[in-house]
Amino acid sequence: MAVYACALHPTLDVLLTGSRDSTCRVWDIRTRTCVHVLSGHEDAVSSVLTNSADPQVITGGMDSTVRTWDLAAGKVRSVLTHHKKSVRALVGHAREFAFVSAAADGLKKWALPQCSLVGNFTGGGGIVNSLSLNADGVLVAGGDNGSLRFWDYATGYCFQEEQSRPQSGSLDAEAGIYSSCFDLTGSRLITGEADKTIKIWKEDDSATPESHPIDMDSWTEKVREFKRL
Repeated sequence: MAVYACALHPTLDVLLTGSRDSTCRVWDIRTRTCVHVLSGHEDAVSSVLTNSADPQVITGGMDSTVRTWDLAAGKVRSVLTHHKKSVRALVGHAREFAFVSAAADGLKKWALPQCSLVGNFTGGGGIVNSLSLNADGVLVAGGDNGSLRFWDYATGYCFQEEQSRPQSGSLDAEAGIYSSCFDLTGSRLITGEADKTIKIWKEDDSATPESHPIDMDSWTEKVREFKRL
């Protein structure tokens, strides 16, 4: 079966893979054997996230659910059904015990371990294939239509949008962004795209508050929305 996602456990010699057969498999890296098969999703598992503390495994699926798992027992702990579209991407915060899930109906921020909804990120539709988050709290979502949206992780405010363009000779449909990550400095974003390119995005050194203004009314409203939840 096709493997859609993989993640290394931060403290254990364990690899987790999400696949089209609706399972997340837990592999012992040392022996290369499968030690658990986490079953419960009703469609392909498209994203996997791991933590050093419980819940140590979080998965997102094409069945529109996010599930947390008891790694020791190999059983589901909780099922989050807030999304109405396929959950294709998950990203955890480096310092907060929290994570963000992405689907075509929006992004959602969750607090762990209780899996309570903290807030919704809005600012554009479309299928989201990738999520990246740096230490400065910049959350980036890469879309199937080539869109890059930048949010303030703390408030959920979308402060910038960019559009990736396919390389010369490619179809417009090949503008999709399939994967992304920040480099070690957190100042450059690396994307893998449908046109067979890897692009590196850097900060605009010439940007000013005048050239990239913040809509204070929208920012204030997002802060209020997060606080209400």
